Amino acid sequence: MFRLDGKVALVTGGSRGIGKACCEALAEQGATVVVNYVKGETAAREVAEAIKSRGGKADIAGFDVADSKAVDAGIESIVKQQGRLDVLVANAGISIDALLLRLKDEDLDKLFATNVRGAIACARAASRSMMRARTGRIVFMSSVVGEMGNVGQTAYAATKAALIGAAKSIAREYSSRNVTANVVAPGFVDTDMTATMTAEMKEQMLKVVPLARVGTAREIAAACVYLASDEAGYVTGQVLRVNGGMYV
Repeated sequence: MFRLDGKVALVTGGSRGIGKACCEALAEQGATVVVNYVKGETAAREVAEAIKSRGGKADIAGFDVADSKAVDAGIESIVKQQGRLDVLVANAGISIDALLLRLKDEDLDKLFATNVRGAIACARAASRSMMRARTGRIVFMSSVVGEMGNVGQTAYAATKAALIGAAKSIAREYSSRNVTANVVAPGFVDTDMTATMTAEMKEQMLKVVPLARVGTAREIAAACVYLASDEAGYVTGQVLRVNGGMYV
């Protein structure tokens, strides 16, 4: 089950963390994976080469999701090179934390430009190919804080909540073309973003996780593989929470 042979998948922000895990997992299931990056070309190449060394298929594509024109050109190039685009995992995102009274307008703009506008721009560009093929899978990467909120993350939480509304709307808009749109909402996961947390902060965070452990990028990637598969063809407009029970 969940094989992706013959399919082409684009993972934005695929050079590290959850994005890297998604690239690896999709490739293991047979997909040709395109690893998107902004500045980390070396890391993206390493991800692609590691996939190919294990018998998988992978390529890289550098563009900033916050630049809509670059997104359009980048995805058009991928479709020309690969002949199709079946799966989009809109994973690229940034986090800038601040209490509301200290939140800067420029930080708010940066967050929305990448996390929301970038994801929607990628979905818009990818949907052109998917509509022609009359099939496709769009997966947005949200966060547990997009549903439950968190102190000091008003802006970040707002961007992640926005993705849920976007996915539900896209699901309705493209259902007649057999294009699904869903959301994966990770909880407290061991990534570069959480690596900067102090031991005390991590301990406090784990107190609100019923499973009492940190999640792995691999577990998030598994959810993305499912939503990208044919077996998930009757699933659209949904939020798949992978959070250890942190929010139910």
